[in-house]
Amino acid sequence: MNGEPRYSIGDLARRTGLTVKTIRFWSDRGLVPPTDRGPTGRRRYGIAAVARLDLVRTLRDLGLDLATIRRVVDREVPLAEVAAAHAEALATQIRVLRLRRAVLAAVARRGSTPEEMELMHTLATLSDDERRRLIEEFLDAAFAGLDDPGFAGIRRSLTPELPGSPEAEQVEAWVELAELSRDPDFRAGLRRLAEQHAADRADHTVVRRDAVAVVREQVEPALAAEVDPVSPAAEPVVAAVTARYARLCGRPDDVDLRRRLLARLESANDPRRERYLHLLSVINGWSTGGSLTPVLDWSIRALRARTAE
Repeated sequence: MNGEPRYSIGDLARRTGLTVKTIRFWSDRGLVPPTDRGPTGRRRYGIAAVARLDLVRTLRDLGLDLATIRRVVDREVPLAEVAAAHAEALATQIRVLRLRRAVLAAVARRGSTPEEMELMHTLATLSDDERRRLIEEFLDAAFAGLDDPGFAGIRRSLTPELPGSPEAEQVEAWVELAELSRDPDFRAGLRRLAEQHAADRADHTVVRRDAVAVVREQVEPALAAEVDPVSPAAEPVVAAVTARYARLCGRPDDVDLRRRLLARLESANDPRRERYLHLLSVINGWSTGGSLTPVLDWSIRALRARTAE
């Protein structure tokens, strides 16, 4: 007709790389109907059918089902509408796959038991509301009932916000953080630290920073200079730290104050606390700060040497 070329199913298979079986199946489903039939009754296809076959193959490669493809090629539904819906579905699938990958990667790295793997999977697949409740319950255990307006900001700063499409390392960090938040001993330590900070603020309203922040600025230069914390050379550093802490607390700078500061720093020097903060940074996409462990270790050694009975 009008000199337009006609192609057999075999011709289409050679042109497209598809199998004859696939083209026949799609043709039988009405996705690529023949243009006409030859003298022997065999199906023949024109240029428009070839273009339609290319479209069907593309949509199939993108994961659309045959019924939806039929509606698209027959113009019963706009392609843009179908593409948007399918993209949303794929986004959900990708998120699920990322969660599964993160759990399996963690299992492989830790050598987890089946029970541990089940717990990790449960934590990874919590809904947004379930994750929020888990963290709120953890933070309540640390801060609830303490009369300190500053704790509202601290709670926010300790709250993980897993993105809608997280990277694998963010999911893995969330699983570890969620496990950590369920640790009763870690919760008790964080509660003790919060109570100590609240007590410092209650004694003197000027207090705005916690004990760690008080010592950090003084101790970091001593660390850089490799000052031995139990040596006489450390005495001016310790004196500057305790004097500042005494002013902020409104207490005399004596051995009792040093023991009080030592107790605060020992509570803060929990590796699980630092790990929580690191995981939080990964989840929230924050830059990870340097470790405070060297500052705390130095300060604790220095104060112990000067408060021993």
